[in-house]
Amino acid sequence: MRAVRGGASPVMIGRERELRRLAQLASARVPAVAVIAGEPGIGKTRLVQELLDALPPETVVLVGQAEPGSLSRPYEVLLDAIDGRAEVDEEQLAALGDPKRSPVERLHTGLAILADLVGDSPAVIVFEDLHWADSESAALFERIADQRGPRLLVGTYRPDEVTRRQPVAGLLARLERRHTVSHVRLDRLTPSQTAALLAAATGGPVPMRAATALHHRTGGNPFFLEELLRSMPGCQLDDIVDQPLPWSLADLLRRQTDDLDRVSHGVVEAAAVLGQRIPFDLLAGVTGATENELIQVLRDLVTRGVLVESGEDEFAFRHALFREAIADQMLGRQRRRLHEAALEALLAAGSSDPAMLAHHARGAGRYDDMVAAARRGAALYLSIGSAYQALQLAEMGLEEVPEDPELLSAAARAAWLAGLLDDAVRYGRGWRDVAASTTDRAESLYLLVRLAWESREWDEMGDLTREIETLIEELPPGADQARAMTAIAQSSMLRDDLPATMRWTERAMELAEEFDLPQVRLAALVEKGSALVEVPARAAEGRAILSGMVDEAEKAGEWVLAARALSNLVQGEPPESPAEFAEVLERMRTDAERAGFESLAVAGYFQGRARLAMRAGDLEAGIEALEEGREQDRGFLRHGRRADYHGVFLAGLYLEAGELDNVEKVIAELAAVPRLPKTSLPGLTFHLACRRGDRATAESTLDVLLAEMAKQTWHSGEQAHDLVSAALELGLPLERLDEMAAVLLDHTSWDAYRVLVDAQIAEARGRHADALTGYLSIVDADILPPSTRGTVRLGAARCLLAADRRAEATAQVEAAAALLASWGGWRVAQLEQARAMLGLAPADAAPAVTGVAALTPREREVALLISDGLTNTELARRLYISPKTAAVHVSNILRKLGVSSRTEVADAVGRST
Repeated sequence: MRAVRGGASPVMIGRERELRRLAQLASARVPAVAVIAGEPGIGKTRLVQELLDALPPETVVLVGQAEPGSLSRPYEVLLDAIDGRAEVDEEQLAALGDPKRSPVERLHTGLAILADLVGDSPAVIVFEDLHWADSESAALFERIADQRGPRLLVGTYRPDEVTRRQPVAGLLARLERRHTVSHVRLDRLTPSQTAALLAAATGGPVPMRAATALHHRTGGNPFFLEELLRSMPGCQLDDIVDQPLPWSLADLLRRQTDDLDRVSHGVVEAAAVLGQRIPFDLLAGVTGATENELIQVLRDLVTRGVLVESGEDEFAFRHALFREAIADQMLGRQRRRLHEAALEALLAAGSSDPAMLAHHARGAGRYDDMVAAARRGAALYLSIGSAYQALQLAEMGLEEVPEDPELLSAAARAAWLAGLLDDAVRYGRGWRDVAASTTDRAESLYLLVRLAWESREWDEMGDLTREIETLIEELPPGADQARAMTAIAQSSMLRDDLPATMRWTERAMELAEEFDLPQVRLAALVEKGSALVEVPARAAEGRAILSGMVDEAEKAGEWVLAARALSNLVQGEPPESPAEFAEVLERMRTDAERAGFESLAVAGYFQGRARLAMRAGDLEAGIEALEEGREQDRGFLRHGRRADYHGVFLAGLYLEAGELDNVEKVIAELAAVPRLPKTSLPGLTFHLACRRGDRATAESTLDVLLAEMAKQTWHSGEQAHDLVSAALELGLPLERLDEMAAVLLDHTSWDAYRVLVDAQIAEARGRHADALTGYLSIVDADILPPSTRGTVRLGAARCLLAADRRAEATAQVEAAAALLASWGGWRVAQLEQARAMLGLAPADAAPAVTGVAALTPREREVALLISDGLTNTELARRLYISPKTAAVHVSNILRKLGVSSRTEVADAVGRST
């Protein structure tokens, strides 16, 4: 574990409240997260040290520090925290750094290492300088925050150095949404606090003149103050003020090495170029010093407080500002010479770290070596799913060769996988524009088609498809032509053009067979299977294709293709069992994480969890999964027709649960999402209006919805059922229901949903025999989730009751009750209505009064007005009540009469009179 940096003052000044707050979190013995923010030298590390010094001896302490450049060294912070700990299992340590293992395997290994070290003991785990942390360390920090146990997780960072291109930016946002994070912001010391620090450091009174002058000069930065005192040991404060003071912290830090001899100066300058972490052997190779000479110099530098021994044969600067100050004063030629020496030493030692090689090659001005290392590194990190690191290296190389196809390709893919869509588009277009080979052109167009779909740039998607068609005509049969065909197949699949998808995938697969192109074959199979699972009549064929190619894709290391195939299996017709569903879901997440495919690993995973909950009939679990997924998925809001799909999906489940205020909030948030599908907002707005009894809004929105749905090439039977159910509750005219069914359903809709909607409308028309036939034909349809099958059985029960077949109706209601046991909202309200109609009250309850006789006098008056066709607004005006009260009366009447629409209210009232 790296030594924690300390200060000159024997006591910490001005941070008592912050320390007390952290100490309370540590002593609470419950999971807690604290984030300490502040500028360099403000005292973040000192505050952490004071906290650690006050902990009980049984507390396990782990402190790891990121360093500049560690974006290209996965798990840098954890490795630093466990450095030198003999109890760490060597096999686990090797697995953590094994690039052949998937990211999720290495992440779980990191968590296992921490679990073994901490056990059930109270613990404080510190990740310092998160602004420099690699993406794996950021992901580990997030997972540790999710763990249970008596532990405090602390992160420190410099706010001014956080940009959206760094993993910590997304980490901080997600932590804020998912956890109660204690934010500790450290500000500069006030004049009085400056005086107190000076008094503590000197052990005597502080003249006002001295306190004022030193506060003015240092700006109240504690590290600057302490270093100023450290640089003038034994001086009185008045004497210090009278002397020429350094005008900057960097100047002050550099003064502390002014009296070093030439050899020592060379060592400290070489150390500054090598970075925060300085291996002894590399430093020796760069300086040319003998082992004894270097040991003597390093001992002196540690004594002076310039360096600290941070590990076995490893050193670090006492503060990152020290390294920066020394490096900044060096001449460019000096830095280049030292980088050159470092590069030669690394090459001679056979270093396999392309990031370090690229860093020193760039510093040495050896740009050919830098570009070569950047190419190797970007390819390596893409292969192990480290998208952020791959992007960083690719961009480093592009600074020198901005039109390099290989680096543009890596940058485009890495940005896409990391969810940086705008950057991916920019690099993808650059890749296409400079493509020197037809292979590059075909590959770039394949990616650009996907990016255009995710950006909802339909015109560009069409232009790209036509460009690919032209390319195919120019190419001879072979690998490039086959790859171009898979690009058109992907475009066709994304645009729901099944005939074109089938045509192009077949052509690509023929070429793949002829020229032995296994990767092209897998890509074509993904597009073909993904298209077929959306077609009810051929969904089984599509599932078989996708299931059959996943093993092959995983063995070939085609993790993106494997993850896409598994994602479409999760999104389509459900597997036969929840266990199988959960297995496919976890496998999809693993493959997506291995590919570094962050948007799919997050979005697809939590949507899948929600679907799994729905297949189990658990509405609350489904909502919880989507709420968590939506919070984690804020950075991935553009996914074709699933743009902010978490939001649309979540609003649907809120409607199921009757949480109408939450629905309204989600609709307001979705309104700000760019290029949202034109059917999403009208569909949700219509449904919400129906559930609230707002007939005017519902009818006006329905016209907009149907107009947009008529333009759409795909239709959801599930959506049709939900909207027709809402329209029935509102009591829309039957001709409007027929119009809805005609537009919302087509040949792409599942048969079970078409039968269900037809049965619902037949029941509303009073054609109970036809409706019963339809309901009974789908009571066990696998495509329908348990909640919908419960509604089907309730429809059958009402039709049976209309035929006075009470025993059979009772059986259907009891079956529905089992299916809806963990559901809620309007479906359960219908269940209670049916039970009331059948007199299925508790055994010890008084006999239930059902039908019109159960209505209060006021409710009878409202029921008669409903029979005359009055809306909630008109009811409120006629009866001098609020529309909300009118809606409550209507809901009670529907429940007591055991009906689901206003039309049926009129029928029930008519029969009673």
